[in-house]
Amino acid sequence: MSDLPIDRTGMFDMALELLTSRALHVAVELGIPDHLGNGPADTAKLAEITGTHEPSLYRLLRLLASVGLFTETAPRTFATTPKANALRSDVDGSLRPFVLHTLGVLYPAWGEMAHSIRTGEEAFTKAFGEPVWQYHGTRPAANDLINQVMSRESENMTGDLVAAYDFSPFGTVVDVGGGEGALVAGVLAANPGLRGVVFDQPHVVTGDVLRAAGLADRAEVVGGDFFESVPRGGDVYVLKWVLHDWSDEKSVEILKSVRAAMPAGGTLLVVESVIEPGDDPAPSKILDMVMLVLNGGQERTREQFDALLDASGFRVRRVLPMASSSTSIIDAVAV
Repeated sequence: MSDLPIDRTGMFDMALELLTSRALHVAVELGIPDHLGNGPADTAKLAEITGTHEPSLYRLLRLLASVGLFTETAPRTFATTPKANALRSDVDGSLRPFVLHTLGVLYPAWGEMAHSIRTGEEAFTKAFGEPVWQYHGTRPAANDLINQVMSRESENMTGDLVAAYDFSPFGTVVDVGGGEGALVAGVLAANPGLRGVVFDQPHVVTGDVLRAAGLADRAEVVGGDFFESVPRGGDVYVLKWVLHDWSDEKSVEILKSVRAAMPAGGTLLVVESVIEPGDDPAPSKILDMVMLVLNGGQERTREQFDALLDASGFRVRRVLPMASSSTSIIDAVAV
């Protein structure tokens, strides 16, 4: 027998984290954080509201209370916590869509992770029978969830972006792969003299966010395929959370398409996580596996970004970490 040191308890806890995540998803799907929004409630009442089996619901909430999601204030009575408040549907920046999408819609893909490790290929198609973006493009409910996720995450990080980067020298910002336009809306709100263009797939780019923000007169929405071309006329182009969706080869194709729309000396901002060396925990290392499983993409190191951009007609000038995010701004110039 080996006499190597082991941490059996720590390993046991890690192996069971999947079950806690699935319990979290069930609670969010049932709307428990919303139902507790007006104060504590007993499980009999919650079971009646949600159409669930009271003893089983109690066991679910007891588990989630043990990890700080809820708190049992009296026997079989639960109240919300700050963690649970982040899952309510009526709070700014709610993580409800993220949990429903990542732990619900995408759940079968995580079970095929071994396929990605064995082959280097994305596992989503093996689980669902079609690529991730094609899947979402034909399923309105799933597409609405992922759009909510991307819009809310964009809203949450836009404050950091405009604090870290000065957009005032520019006239027009083009957000390539800009989803519903949350990033452009935030940048325009902070820079009254700026105009914006949101470019994404036709079924994604609706302009609703810009209209809701009262910015439709300063922004244009354009549908298309960034592998073919992107709108010309921008002074600064943004690729936020786009390149990590793709392999190096596909990323170079996207970058070359953007470069073709820009004059020499134009500015490109790549907004992505940058993996740092060493063993320290980092969200970027988890996201790296997410990207691999979903579509064969990856998070990258500074050196990998340098190589991608250099191969596509750009030169990295600097990397600016954002204050409260694991994301950085890679500031590059078209050469």
